[in-house]
Amino acid sequence: MVPERKYLIHPSFIVLALILFAITSLFLAFSISYIYTRIDRGLVAIQLPYLFYINAIILFFSSRFLSLAKKAYFKDETQPFKFNIFLSLILAVVFMLSQVVAWNQMMNENLFIGYSNMTSFIYLLSGAHLLHVLGGIPFLAFFYIESLKYMKDPVTVFIYFSDVTKLRRLRLISIYWHYLDILWIYLILFFLINTFI
Repeated sequence: MVPERKYLIHPSFIVLALILFAITSLFLAFSISYIYTRIDRGLVAIQLPYLFYINAIILFFSSRFLSLAKKAYFKDETQPFKFNIFLSLILAVVFMLSQVVAWNQMMNENLFIGYSNMTSFIYLLSGAHLLHVLGGIPFLAFFYIESLKYMKDPVTVFIYFSDVTKLRRLRLISIYWHYLDILWIYLILFFLINTFI
């Protein structure tokens, strides 16, 4: 086995930082456009369905369970690691389904995408966020499936927990997932504040 090259900062983390910077720039641009459009045209902000707030809690716990999985990884605790990865993955799927229900609630109130610029922005921003969550789910699923496949006895568990590549990937998905959690909270607060000003 070829030893891994030593880096001050691994290229994977640099790539992730660039991706997060691009996502942040995208959402800031959308946010500025929202504020400009609302003020320029004198539009009234639309209140979010209550499920948007519940989704914030769901995503928070998904992120929290991933943190617990990472702690279990460092402690070489097999079952807590698998269980917390599984819970994080399930809650991510629940978040996505709940978001679809939230959009359906908006449509039932005749708040369709083309109803106004304000509703269009809500669909755009929440939809863009959902796509980024969708992009992270395969990585969570990969970790869970790998843990089931390779962690079968003390030797394979030791090898799994000793793999620096797996640890790096776990750190990468953790950073990304926590970022998405923070981003969703930002969006909720952004829309909430806009309903009062």
